[in-house]
Amino acid sequence: MRSTLSLADRKFLLHGAPVKRRLIPFVSSTLLFCALGLVGRSAETQGVSKQVEVVATRFAFTPADITLKKGQPVVLLLKSPDVAHGLRFRELNLDVKIPAKGSAEMRFTPNKNGDFVGHCSVFCGSGHGAMTLTLHVVE
Repeated sequence: MRSTLSLADRKFLLHGAPVKRRLIPFVSSTLLFCALGLVGRSAETQGVSKQVEVVATRFAFTPADITLKKGQPVVLLLKSPDVAHGLRFRELNLDVKIPAKGSAEMRFTPNKNGDFVGHCSVFCGSGHGAMTLTLHVVE
């Protein structure tokens, strides 16, 4: 059986509306499945850091206690609305300085469980010694 379609008709069928009508639903469903697959994954499996904002003021860190998951990357976003401060966790070998009325970041991945107490490492006044932040690292 020989086709009676002209060359122009065959090109239309290959490159025109009928092909687009079949292709658009395929592409749309493929994109939808990809999006659903990404949305269903947890931040931990995507390697995304947990961000926690910490405000350092005379003479406290807010919040004063933070619970983290072992193995999950973390970024502490540190801000000081008043004077210069610092934050040091000796056991974790972490230390950062926060400029007066400025900010700093502390990036790390906790690799052991436990409670770790950080202290202000820049003298900021009479209550400086009581300025602590505790990290609770859990499985």
